[in-house]
Amino acid sequence: MKFLLVGLGNIGPEYALTRHNVGFMVLDRLAAQHGFNFTMTRLAYTAKWQYKGKQLFFVKPTTYMNLSGKAVLYYMKQEKIPVENILIITDDKDLPFNKLRLKPKGSPGGHNGLRNIDELLNTQEYARLRVGIGNNFSKGKQVDFVLGEFPEDEMIQLPDYLDRAGDVALAFCTMGIQFAMNNYNQ
Repeated sequence: MKFLLVGLGNIGPEYALTRHNVGFMVLDRLAAQHGFNFTMTRLAYTAKWQYKGKQLFFVKPTTYMNLSGKAVLYYMKQEKIPVENILIITDDKDLPFNKLRLKPKGSPGGHNGLRNIDELLNTQEYARLRVGIGNNFSKGKQVDFVLGEFPEDEMIQLPDYLDRAGDVALAFCTMGIQFAMNNYNQ
């Protein structure tokens, strides 16, 4: 059984540690812990890994956030992975930092990356792991906030937070979405 795990973010060193790149960070943390590597391929950095009898295909789109759907659609077709085996890992400003929410489907909720995926897949019926980044910004400062780096107190907590998000992603693939939601949603 094959799964497509897509971490959303923006490429380039100026975005590396920003809140908007937390999807990339989750996949990078999994790669570091389990010894697989990403390589530059068409539209994305990709990696493959066998885990508990499952073939996991990881994607970090190089299309920038607002065009993430191009990479998702391409690798979904290329790897012949059904939509029910796709997990999109993304930041969520409507959840506090350190909170995770796995959902089987949903609206983009103002997230341009999810909106583009919805448009290109022509559905909202795919799983998404929303990684809370909080919303501690004043009116009109949302872009600066999501494209800003985590403050020092959150950076200290970030490794454990990314580990928990990685655990949710692996549980989605091995135990199913209902199990993962029951055991990890807060």
